[in-house]
Amino acid sequence: MTQPQKTATRILIADDHPIFRDGLRRLLEGESDLRVVGEAVDAAEAVRLARSLTPDVLLLDVAMPKVSGLEALQMVTQAPSAPRVILLTAAIDKADIVKALQLGARGVVLKESATSLLFKAIRIVMDGGYWVGRESVSDLLLALQRLSPEPEARPQTFDLTQRELQIIALVVEAAGNKKIADTLAISEKTVKHHLTNVFEKLGVSSRLELALFAAQHHLIPKE
Repeated sequence: MTQPQKTATRILIADDHPIFRDGLRRLLEGESDLRVVGEAVDAAEAVRLARSLTPDVLLLDVAMPKVSGLEALQMVTQAPSAPRVILLTAAIDKADIVKALQLGARGVVLKESATSLLFKAIRIVMDGGYWVGRESVSDLLLALQRLSPEPEARPQTFDLTQRELQIIALVVEAAGNKKIADTLAISEKTVKHHLTNVFEKLGVSSRLELALFAAQHHLIPKE
């Protein structure tokens, strides 16, 4: 019996350099599971085509004229049926990576990266994961923590309990509620209760924001 063919991932490219767009299209279409459905020359067209073509993935250049890639990212991710957005950039600082993830980006890929890494990033993002540079998000969080300067005074604890700190550490390791419950020998209902309290204390609204906040504020002991 013939196996049903997997539907190709539909991709929209947004970059203001024609040569780069053309080369990227040719590379992507060399993969049987990837298909380019459109190209945008600026952020405004990227937003318009993302809404009309409803691609699975938008490859969005960060440095475009008029409207920046980060501004376009915010407009795209607020729309219904928003694509998964991977930012393409020649260089990006840590603060902008954090901002991009908080705005809804699912990946950040440096333009100097090997083609195979871009393909891998697209597939990981399509499977529900995140991709940053050459690392997964959990690796990024640890890198953020290591690169951040040590606080001069004792780190602020934000009135977190020891149990809440344990749960935060597991969230940074990308553990789900069941894994956290099993690790700490508590119920999933208790985990949810603790997470609700943590979100309120820290003013975050998602597990990703929580993990980024924890790394930036030294809530997890360094290895």
